[in-house]
Amino acid sequence: MQKRVSGTEGYAEEAAALLKQYESIRFDDVHRQVAHLYPAPPGRVLDIGSGTGRDAGGFAALGHRVLAVEPTAALRIAAMALHPSPNIEWLDDSLPNLASVIRRNETFDLVMLSAVWMHLDEAQRRRAMPNVTRLVKDGGVMMLSLRHGPVPPGRRMFDVSAAETIELAQLGGLRATLKYENQDALLGRPGVSWTWLAFAKRHSARC
Repeated sequence: MQKRVSGTEGYAEEAAALLKQYESIRFDDVHRQVAHLYPAPPGRVLDIGSGTGRDAGGFAALGHRVLAVEPTAALRIAAMALHPSPNIEWLDDSLPNLASVIRRNETFDLVMLSAVWMHLDEAQRRRAMPNVTRLVKDGGVMMLSLRHGPVPPGRRMFDVSAAETIELAQLGGLRATLKYENQDALLGRPGVSWTWLAFAKRHSARC
């Protein structure tokens, strides 16, 4: 039996429904307001918490090479079938440590955390951010979205502020370049809203 990763509660049990839900939304529609900040292809993309693979597939279709990280086996296996691409490599790993990713000794043009960060409690977020920021290439981008609103039954989520997230990212040498807030228009869930944050890695961060 797969060890349960903190923050993934409810996802394996609802994998079939989530696949239908998330794959009903187009990659272009989700990223419309932030895509202008993404690096031009071909680039190296790290998709942390890749879920059903919709975003990994979208980036691969644009010509990027993607490392898709997903700890929930039911989602990862289904994603591999839904989005078969030679440009995607799938990996079982998780926040806050990202041990397998870090062992690869790579950096990425874009590090993506879509609907992931709010699954971590405060202590986990403080542990995780240095591990994430070190994976952003100098001159690269980190994109992160935060979910606000009612927590679905059986899930583990926290209402994380943009201010805290920006502060933690700055400690890792990232500079906030965008803050965008919108309602949950694509799925229309009552009371749910999102904050999108973009960060740039300073070229001098390691100097």
